Amino acid sequence: MNFDFPTFLVVASALTGGIWLLDSIFLAPKRRRLATDQSVDTDEVSSAGKEPLIVEYSRSFFPVIFAVLILRSFLVEPFRIPSGSMMPTLLVGDFILVNKFSYGIRLPVLNKKIIELGDPERGDPVVFRYPKQPWVDYIKRVIAIPGDTVYYRNKTLYVNGEAMPQTPVGRYTGIGSGVRMTGAIMAMEDLDGTDHSVLINPLAPDLPTGCRVLSQGPITIPQGQYFVMGDNRDNSNDSRCWGLVPDENLVGKAFGIWMNWDSEIDSFPPIAWERIGKGID
Repeated sequence: MNFDFPTFLVVASALTGGIWLLDSIFLAPKRRRLATDQSVDTDEVSSAGKEPLIVEYSRSFFPVIFAVLILRSFLVEPFRIPSGSMMPTLLVGDFILVNKFSYGIRLPVLNKKIIELGDPERGDPVVFRYPKQPWVDYIKRVIAIPGDTVYYRNKTLYVNGEAMPQTPVGRYTGIGSGVRMTGAIMAMEDLDGTDHSVLINPLAPDLPTGCRVLSQGPITIPQGQYFVMGDNRDNSNDSRCWGLVPDENLVGKAFGIWMNWDSEIDSFPPIAWERIGKGID
């Protein structure tokens, strides 16, 4: 079961802020009046004028919780890469940062867009809520946008009838959890002017087992939908398998790696230090 952190932040902010507000309006004035009342016994003033513990905690925690809610909901949110579907761009254990306002400002929990700021472009690495399990976050690369026609054949991507050029750069050498991909062909793919790395296994079928979306030929992307694929082309559960990503499922655009921790790296601590601070193409 996935922990719903956005809902927790909203509820915690409302609860702590509500307790602090109610105390400020109704209870705090009574305590102040009691403290200045000369006719009341000193011990009684000390007892009755003391701020309740729950109010003290609420007043202390509300600013922190609310700040995290605002930062995480509207500016930047951290994610951890759990699989190798975006290799070689992103590795298992990468901790990434996602720009939450690239594709519009959305309300937390409701995920309703309230301000239009931009749309995904071909080549964007995007985090989104997996359409079949909306509580699970995925990261893939936008391959086709509304109005595009797309298909994938013989390890080559075709967008609007044009093959996206690939330039082989050698064999891939993986580290940590990515060792199993050592030997795959690494290539630079030009996706409508956006260069990024991909991994390809020439011996693998174009469509992973169970993927049927493109098996009947090109598809045209309708409005409000996006076609996404992993950079590890033969090891990615993506739009070839389960279909398109609706606009309302978008979370944001990945832009940087702030940490890496892969338990399969043969060092202590198991960190690929050279990846920290790296941008995401």
